[in-house]
Amino acid sequence: MARSSMQKKKILLIMRELLEKTDETHPLSITELILMLSENGISAERKSIYHDMEVLREFGIDIENRREKPAGYYVASRDFELPELKLLVDAVQCARFITKKKSKELIRKLEDLTSKSEAVQLQRQVFVLNRNKTVNENIYYNVDKIHTAISQNVKIRFQYYEWTVAKEMKLRREGMFYEISPWALTWDDENYYMIGYDPVGKAIKHYRVDKMVNLDMMRRSREGRELFARFDLVSYSQRVFGMFGGEEEEIRLRCKNDLAGVMIDRFGKDVCIRPVSVDSFAVTVKVHVSQQFFGWLFALGNKARIESTARVVKQFENQISEVWGCYK
Repeated sequence: MARSSMQKKKILLIMRELLEKTDETHPLSITELILMLSENGISAERKSIYHDMEVLREFGIDIENRREKPAGYYVASRDFELPELKLLVDAVQCARFITKKKSKELIRKLEDLTSKSEAVQLQRQVFVLNRNKTVNENIYYNVDKIHTAISQNVKIRFQYYEWTVAKEMKLRREGMFYEISPWALTWDDENYYMIGYDPVGKAIKHYRVDKMVNLDMMRRSREGRELFARFDLVSYSQRVFGMFGGEEEEIRLRCKNDLAGVMIDRFGKDVCIRPVSVDSFAVTVKVHVSQQFFGWLFALGNKARIESTARVVKQFENQISEVWGCYK
């Protein structure tokens, strides 16, 4: 191998060795670096190693020389700090829409962003690691295609499945394809959703990305631009409980004062809260009335009640009666 090629390989091997094996508590000495190079068929003097260190520093790698024991050279800072990587690993493990296989692959890639000794700390046993995960391995590709369709202003088509009692995947609508204009992607209720315009129902609808199969981009341009010109994704997520649809209603709730934080967390800081007595307040919000909304409301017990509209009050009464009927 020519001398110039050997020199290029030498500095690359030094860089890889420092990035893979060193941190503040695990430095490498010049002797160890010379031994590593020798094992790769390259002889080197201490002076040339010092020069390579300076070149790597000029290149932007933060290499420090630790004087106290254990002494040696190490990479002092990286693109991601260890606490940041731990946070990302936890997020990957917690995400239900990422399959177990993809979770392991992502975590292995995150481990490559730090030293091998610190990577051990990323092999964390988060309590939710064994939670239910999606089984659709194509979700990565679905997300990518949806993003591409949005950027290219085209529709997508896909089949949509649901689970049967026999734990089998069954295509909805007898396998007919959905043709939707995608406008946004959101992570809500621990799942990934695509929000788009349905030309058949002439309405904004949302679909779980992990339940989409055989997804493809179409050549036809998207529809629904007028609706999405004034679309507020945050407000939409606040009104749709558990991402279950329902008819939108403006309702008024009367709540005990200690529920103020609950209402702000659910509907945002801009929600209008109006005191009506010493210990209670009224709040008017728009929600998609569904069983999930009633479930959320029921969990608040006697600290919240619907004051209007009368139609929603009646729906809630019917819901309670139907549930109570299961126990008679």
